[in-house]
Amino acid sequence: MTDTTEQLRARGPKSPEFHLAREILGGLREALFRDVFAYRLLPPRTTGGRGARLLPKQIRPYAVWNRHALVVTAALITVSIAYQVGVGGNEAAFFLAGLIPAVAVLMTLVRPVGAFWVSLVSTPFTAALGNSWEGWPWTPDAFFAHIVVMVVVAARTRPRTALWMWLLTAVYALGAEAFFDVGANGYSASDAPAMLFFSALALLVTTVVHVRREAQREVTVQRTVTAIERDKRTLLEERTTIARELHDVVAHHMSVVAIQAEAAPYRVENPPPELEQAFVTIRENAVAALTELRRVLGVVRAEDYEAPDAPQPTLADLDRLLDNVRDAGLTVDKAVTGAVRELPQGVELSAYRIVQEALSNSLRHAPGAPARVEVGYVLGGLGLRIVNGPATGLLKPSPGAGHGITGMRERVTMLNGEMTAEATPEGGYEVTVFLPVPLADRLDPAGEDVA
Repeated sequence: MTDTTEQLRARGPKSPEFHLAREILGGLREALFRDVFAYRLLPPRTTGGRGARLLPKQIRPYAVWNRHALVVTAALITVSIAYQVGVGGNEAAFFLAGLIPAVAVLMTLVRPVGAFWVSLVSTPFTAALGNSWEGWPWTPDAFFAHIVVMVVVAARTRPRTALWMWLLTAVYALGAEAFFDVGANGYSASDAPAMLFFSALALLVTTVVHVRREAQREVTVQRTVTAIERDKRTLLEERTTIARELHDVVAHHMSVVAIQAEAAPYRVENPPPELEQAFVTIRENAVAALTELRRVLGVVRAEDYEAPDAPQPTLADLDRLLDNVRDAGLTVDKAVTGAVRELPQGVELSAYRIVQEALSNSLRHAPGAPARVEVGYVLGGLGLRIVNGPATGLLKPSPGAGHGITGMRERVTMLNGEMTAEATPEGGYEVTVFLPVPLADRLDPAGEDVA
C-alpha cells in the first residue's frame, strides 16, 4: 500500500544530513558502480603531442598511440616485478601471480572502471597465488599495478572518480589491517601507508593535469566561439551599414525619377494623352518601388537612425579625407591615373569608404608609416591601391583587428569586384581593389561611351 499525503507530511522533511549522504552515495554509484564493465576504448591522440617532433620521421606517425604504449609498458613492468620477486623460489607461480595485476593494467585501455575493481579485489588472490607476503595487503607487483590503474582511470574519467578510488583503497587497506595481524604468521610490515601516500600524490598530480587540460580546452572552445560570434556581428553590422547607404542612394534616385515624371508633362505644350499616361505610369511605378524599397530595407534601420542630410561622400571628396588623415599624423600621397569621370553613386561611395577604412587601418596598425593612395580609372571600372610602409612608432594592440578588412570585402563583394589584402615584402600592408562598372552605367545622356 502506498503512503498517503498525510503520512508523508507526518514524517517531516528530510534532514540536510540525509540529502548530503544521498548525494555522496549517488556520486559513488555514478562513478564506480554504474556500467562497471562498459566498453570504453581509449582513442588515439589527434596529434602526436609536443614530443612527437623529437622522434625519427619513420615512427613519428605512430606517436598518436603513445598513451597505449605507456600502458602496455606498465603491464610488462608489472610482470617483470613479479618475476624478480620470485627469483630463487617458485618463479612460475610468481610469474602467474604477476599476470593478474598486469591484466588489470591492460584493462584500463578498454574497461577502465572494471580495471580498478579487478585490481582491488584480486590483491589477496595475487598474494596467495605467489605465496608471498612481502608487504600486506599489496605485493610489490600489485602495489605498482594498482597505482598505475588508478592513475589511468583518473585520467580517463572525472576528477571525482579519483577521490572515490582513493577512499575505497583506504577502506580496503584498513579492513586488511583489521582482519590480519601484521607481524604475525610471518607477515612483514604493512605497505598500506605507502600505498595511500604514493597513490594520493599520483592522483593529485593526475587530477591537476586533467583539470588544467579541460580548462584549456574550454577556454579554446570559448575563444573560438567568441571569435566566430564577433566576426558574425561585425559582418552583420557592416551589411547593415551598406544596406542603409544603399537605401539612401537608391531612394534619392527613385525620388528624382518620380518628381521628374510628374513635372515632365508640364514642360511640353499640349502633350499627347499617351505621353501623359506614360509619365503617370512611370511616376506610379517609381513611387511603388520607393515604398517597397523603404519597407524592405527599413528593417535594418535602428529606431534612432536618421538619414543624413548631406549627400553621401564620393571620390570627389577624397582630398578632404586625405587632409583629415594628414591632420591625424599620417603622411599620405595620392595618385590618379586614367580619365577621371563620374561613376555610379554606389561605386563612388564604396570606393570612398574602402579608402577611408584602409587609411584608418594604417593609422591604427602602422603608426608613423607613410601611405599612398592610387586611383585608376580604367575601361572596365575603377582600381584602387592603398599601401603603407612598416610601422615606425609605438604600436598599440587593437582588439578590433580584422574587422575593417571584413567590411571592405563585403563592399567589394556587393559590387562583384575583386580585392586582395596582404603584407608587403617591406613589412607594410597593401590593399588592392577593382570595382567593375557595367557598360550601361558608363554612358552619358547622349548615349556615347564616356569611358
